[in-house]
Amino acid sequence: MKFSAPLVTGRLVKRYKRFLADVILDSDGSEVTAHCANPGSMLGLKDPGSRVWLSISDNPNRKLKYSWEIMEADGALVGINTSHPNRLVEEALNSGMIPDLAGFASLRREVKYGKNSRIDILLEGKDGAKTYVEVKNAHLMRQPGLAEFPDSVTARGAKHLGELADMVRDGHRAVMVFLVQRTDCNELALAADIDPVYAAAFAAAKVAGVETYAVGCAITPEEIVVDKQVKLLV
Repeated sequence: MKFSAPLVTGRLVKRYKRFLADVILDSDGSEVTAHCANPGSMLGLKDPGSRVWLSISDNPNRKLKYSWEIMEADGALVGINTSHPNRLVEEALNSGMIPDLAGFASLRREVKYGKNSRIDILLEGKDGAKTYVEVKNAHLMRQPGLAEFPDSVTARGAKHLGELADMVRDGHRAVMVFLVQRTDCNELALAADIDPVYAAAFAAAKVAGVETYAVGCAITPEEIVVDKQVKLLV
């Protein structure tokens, strides 16, 4: 996924009200408010003074011109924008980066399923077999090299696991893909201390036959691309 235009750099002042971040631009020292497309707690990723990269929108109807895309943390680059993971995993699937999910005939995004939900990606085979793929973004790191999910309580995430298990019971294939959007992690575990309900739902889904995969990203100010498998410690 290439950024459509060069990103601008700055220093984080603060992230607040979940979707807002104040940044001092390196170019002229001015302070701007950027959209932060990340509903999680961003634990460990909000330190004032952190180096950040912002994209600029030329859409005159947008309330905020800037969007927070990347930051530097613990000496690594971290993808902040959680509107990108579905696209990144779609690119990974199309390029064969997840071999166990290769060979599909069609790929669709945001397809209605379950109880008033939409699956992130629906794969269909030539024989009509369906594979339901849910994507979760992971960028919490509390131990060097180990990514964790989630970084805050996610009732929605637990609900999705239940619906994936239902798809398996209905005779379909269901998959959870964790996208690790930071460059310094090669393993992923569940943060059961942060959300024990999600951890329990994950265990139940796994017993039901839901498959799990994790992939990592190469991140630069020019592009983000899935480039490796990440070991699952679950």
